[in-house]
Amino acid sequence: MSDKDNDGDTRAVPGNRRARLGQFGRLAGGLAGGVMAEGARRLAEGKRPRLNELLLTPGNVGRVADRLSELRGAAMKLGQMVSMDAGDVLPPELAQIMARLRENAHSMPPKQLEAVLAKDWGNGWRREFKYFNPRPLAAASIGQVHRAKTRDGRDLAIKVQYPGVRESIDADVDNVATLLRVSGMLPRHLDIAPLLGEAKQQLHEEADYQREARQMRAYGELLAGESEYIVPGFHADLTTTNVLAMDFVPGRSIDTLEHEPQEVRDAMMERLVALVLRELFDFGLMQTDPNFANYRISDDGEKLVLLDFGAAREVSPHITESYRRLLAAGLAEDHEAIAEAAIAAGFLSRHTADAHRANLDRIIAVIVNELGKPGDFDFGDRSFVKTVREEGMAIAQDKAAWHLPPAEMLFAQRKISGTALLAARMKARIDIRSMVEAKLAGLPSR
Repeated sequence: MSDKDNDGDTRAVPGNRRARLGQFGRLAGGLAGGVMAEGARRLAEGKRPRLNELLLTPGNVGRVADRLSELRGAAMKLGQMVSMDAGDVLPPELAQIMARLRENAHSMPPKQLEAVLAKDWGNGWRREFKYFNPRPLAAASIGQVHRAKTRDGRDLAIKVQYPGVRESIDADVDNVATLLRVSGMLPRHLDIAPLLGEAKQQLHEEADYQREARQMRAYGELLAGESEYIVPGFHADLTTTNVLAMDFVPGRSIDTLEHEPQEVRDAMMERLVALVLRELFDFGLMQTDPNFANYRISDDGEKLVLLDFGAAREVSPHITESYRRLLAAGLAEDHEAIAEAAIAAGFLSRHTADAHRANLDRIIAVIVNELGKPGDFDFGDRSFVKTVREEGMAIAQDKAAWHLPPAEMLFAQRKISGTALLAARMKARIDIRSMVEAKLAGLPSR
């Protein structure tokens, strides 16, 4: 089977470790070529290039993005996390390139798809279906989704996992970590082993579609009877570790909200923010992947359709309490309490708070000022981000200040930050302060 099918959108997934390692080898070779070309150009201009600057050129970042997109699996998933979590921090040219990883991946060629389904459903699987569209509705990092209708009349969305993804998770994570190390993006003293271990565990969980089905059912029960949200039901008879069968829910991309009136955008984003607050403080369960493709708008434009529960995780009491303290300090506009709550939560190290207090105070001041304004918070107004970025970059010059929060905190914050990015894209205006005040007031005292 060739790498590419006749359809330019399809590309076979490297199905074993040797093939995937070869892809990483070709990526390393491409990066080396890019470094040499860029280094020669800068030397010709009389400049003295630094290695990390040569590695992080738009050309090399593009090579990384394209290769991770071809690999799919954990490699692409980690790239998506970096591109999403970077938010406004990446330079625009790099952010644009990394955004490729948030778009649909290449899909499997039909022969590879057929082989995967035959392995899990048996060779006669097509007899169970009146219709199965071989062209996917969507292709992402771990699997692709197909529309199908069974002979007994069920209208389904079938998620099929790419071959070799589960077996390659640990090696992919280690290879991506090596790329980050070599690029100079991570200081040598920073211990990322605990985070890598958590990333591997979460990715193994996401690759278990039986587990995702259970999480989908849990969300369905939590939101049962509510008219504002739709959680698809799953079909146990067709669900395996590699194939997830769920209700097909008609709808449209959440991106289409950009063209709706302000009040429509505001209402839908308020609904999403309210859900995140409930996940954090009420449910004890959070879907931690904020990829925009995980949300859709129902055909009637009234409901938020929730998809992809592979990244759903329990929210520990420690996480809930950490955010309660941080938000309470923010509402009180107590700068000292905000800094202490951020240290206690693990967002900051004591060294950073002590050595860079002036920078930290300016970051806190601008955020408190924005969130403390009466009325709606305008997510579309990003003017304050420049100050946060500049002060953050000043702190980042001190590599001793580089600090990784606990992994469970990172996963929760990723959902919160990703939700804020989506609200910014929609230019939503929401009375966040009132929502947070109401939620904290409803918590039992501790």
